[in-house]
Amino acid sequence: MALSSTRAKKERLKKEVLLLTLSVLAAVFLAQTSLLNDLLSKTYELKLFGSFVAGIFFTSVFTIAPAAVALAEIAQNNSLWVVALVGAVGAVLGDLILFLFLEDHVERDFLSLLNTSKRKKIFALLNLPVFRRLTPVLGALIIASPLPDELGLAMMGLSKTKLRVIIPISFCMNFLGIMLLGLVARTVV
Repeated sequence: MALSSTRAKKERLKKEVLLLTLSVLAAVFLAQTSLLNDLLSKTYELKLFGSFVAGIFFTSVFTIAPAAVALAEIAQNNSLWVVALVGAVGAVLGDLILFLFLEDHVERDFLSLLNTSKRKKIFALLNLPVFRRLTPVLGALIIASPLPDELGLAMMGLSKTKLRVIIPISFCMNFLGIMLLGLVARTVV
């Protein structure tokens, strides 16, 4: 019974790694070709929709560069508050998609492949009160920074932060990040 359970977990992990690999390849393809830039430039003219779409792409390491450029351009000629607000709503949607993908089943399957002593050490670390309190804060700071949201969301997932907490944190941190991006864009240009 345990053997088939382990085999099933390995198969599920293989599927998840394949899905992740395909999504990374798709993101790299979008970033390397002009498709993402074309999408963002077409939606740029629809300012609010452009802010929303760029916000969705503002969350991933593979798409943050063109999304940041689009948000900066939109913010230069429009209300910075509106661009940050609508962009943050799009970013929350992007973060939710990432978080739902990164949710604990990937962690659980990965940990099941580790030997028992390593698993115990990792669980002991994850259960430390300091880890539980500090990790969501670090995750929130990573979401606000130019670093990829995937890392911050993974940290929040590891610390078992509830989705009802992640959504407002994601909104506030992405709002601040887009606002700072817009301020820098206005200052530089």
